[in-house]
Amino acid sequence: MEIKPGLVKQLREKSNAGMMDCKKALVETNGDLARAEEVLREKGLAQASKKASRAAKEGIIDSYIHLGSKIGVMLEVNCETDFVARNEMFKGFVHDVALHIAAANPQYISIEEVPGEIVEKEKEIFRKQAVNDGKPENIVDKIADGRIKKFYEEIVLLEQPFVKDADKKIGDLLKEKIATIGENIVIKRFCRYVLGED
Repeated sequence: MEIKPGLVKQLREKSNAGMMDCKKALVETNGDLARAEEVLREKGLAQASKKASRAAKEGIIDSYIHLGSKIGVMLEVNCETDFVARNEMFKGFVHDVALHIAAANPQYISIEEVPGEIVEKEKEIFRKQAVNDGKPENIVDKIADGRIKKFYEEIVLLEQPFVKDADKKIGDLLKEKIATIGENIVIKRFCRYVLGED
């Protein structure tokens, strides 16, 4: 099947992938634009997980001050090269994450950072709630585990639905940027200030 250049261009604009990658994806999917976009994402996410082990020593510190100057965020995001640190797509991603932190108020970056005692305390509360709701003893732990996932979405940055697109978690957005930019990207640390709070 012949793939028209216009279709390749359209996929490139939607995915930010290279021309040859777009053409290969379209050939693989017989010109199905939506499926080709999925193929590119699948390949990109697979490559992103390989890149996650590479050192990220460059990057930027960004700040976001919310309208009314009552909430502010400082955020450090690292990448592998200063070339990427100056890239507009990278800067836009960092700024979007800072905006998200201002809106969603995460407490930790990843699940691994949440202290075990906090998780156990919450699980115990969820178990008691399930028992008080009259749930059978044999499913109390499953219910507690399900509620812990929801708890993580409330307090862990990478697990939170992105404020600009609730269908994506911040972790998914990060993997997409790693795949598109082609370097490891690490959300290193952040600080969120609220006027009048200690």
